[in-house]
Amino acid sequence: MTGILTVLLNPAIDIASTTERVEAMHKVRTKGQLHHPGGGGANVARVIAELGGEAELAFLCGGVTGPLYESLLAGYGMKLRRFAMNGPVRISYTVRELSTGHEYRFVPEGPQVGDDELEPLMEFVETFRGEYLVASGSLPLGADAGTYARMAAMAARNHARFVLDTSGEALRAALDHGGIFLVKPSQRELEQIAGRELDVAGVEREALSLVARGAARHVAVSLGGEGALLANADGLVKLPAIKVEAKSAVGAGDSFLGGMVQWLAAGHAPADAFRFAMAAGAAAVLHEGTSLCRREDVMRLYEAMPA
Repeated sequence: MTGILTVLLNPAIDIASTTERVEAMHKVRTKGQLHHPGGGGANVARVIAELGGEAELAFLCGGVTGPLYESLLAGYGMKLRRFAMNGPVRISYTVRELSTGHEYRFVPEGPQVGDDELEPLMEFVETFRGEYLVASGSLPLGADAGTYARMAAMAARNHARFVLDTSGEALRAALDHGGIFLVKPSQRELEQIAGRELDVAGVEREALSLVARGAARHVAVSLGGEGALLANADGLVKLPAIKVEAKSAVGAGDSFLGGMVQWLAAGHAPADAFRFAMAAGAAAVLHEGTSLCRREDVMRLYEAMPA
């Protein structure tokens, strides 16, 4: 069994392409179509593999689109644990408008998943004895909001570090449970937890509050163009955004998380892993669609960052 297990409960086939202009009520012809196996857990595992690590992916998969999803996963050299679901893997679509640089993202909710489909995967997670258990992505329809909180409890029982990237009630329930090793909310997601809008100082206070009350040991908050911050018992680390020519914002957060987990697993300190994660997130936007980061770009950006 590998040291890192990533979990994906709501997979997606990510299709990305470009067009000169998006016009309502007109046929929009696209080009340069790309297909990737998406969903947070798959993206994080892909990034870890790209950066030289080894992650096992446990995922739900089914329907007429299931075989296509599995075939797309097969090209990444990961250990795969497929669990059947009755509904089809959803298909998301991203179009970049060349005339403006705007990106349009269409993300369906995915199929309904019952307890009988979810429990075999949860039972497998219970057997994990590695170092990092990573849950990334939205919950499927029908899954209890406390599903990730259950995983946090499983990780604690098995002495694994639980890493979480999700939103909404699933995020709130997991934070209320506590015991998370690393959580990666955006500023907007943190505002939803706080129940109010937050300026940067407010984000800092809220992140430190999560650490103080034992919700998470490390809180990494993405601030868009303002960069990101890491809160833990040592205080705050803030880093500005790395300036690069962005072609797509898709997958930047998953690249950030995958980079941070891989660097932590390689034995680096949290503050250094946070710097590495910033480089991975910036490297992802250099490429179209959901290609995610490439190792050579990550290392180049990381080595250029001030210590």
